[in-house]
Amino acid sequence: MGQSFRDLIVWQRSIELTAYVYELSTGFPKSEVYGLTSQIRRAAVSIASNIAEGTGRGTKKEFTQFLNVARGSNCELQAQLIIAAKLQMASQDQLVKAETLSHEVGRMLNGLLLSLRPTGD
Repeated sequence: MGQSFRDLIVWQRSIELTAYVYELSTGFPKSEVYGLTSQIRRAAVSIASNIAEGTGRGTKKEFTQFLNVARGSNCELQAQLIIAAKLQMASQDQLVKAETLSHEVGRMLNGLLLSLRPTGD
């Protein structure tokens, strides 16, 4: 794709989101280490990882496919944040910050995907 994934602002923000999710989930109950803690971290890591992998694939079609996977992982993360909120596993402020970052990444992914759509020549 020519451009490094490191140059993509959406990737940079997804890294910030992942780091914050790790910080947020350190306060989850120890009994959740193999449950929601693991799941929420895996979903967050998947966002940045799929953006990076997609840039390395070389074609617009494959890049788009990986961006769609990243978008799906972001939706998964949002669902898990809702579950964490319902179970009061983190403070409201922490959860709002994580949701805000996730929604920002989601908007950026949507914008990037729209820019990759073929034009209607």
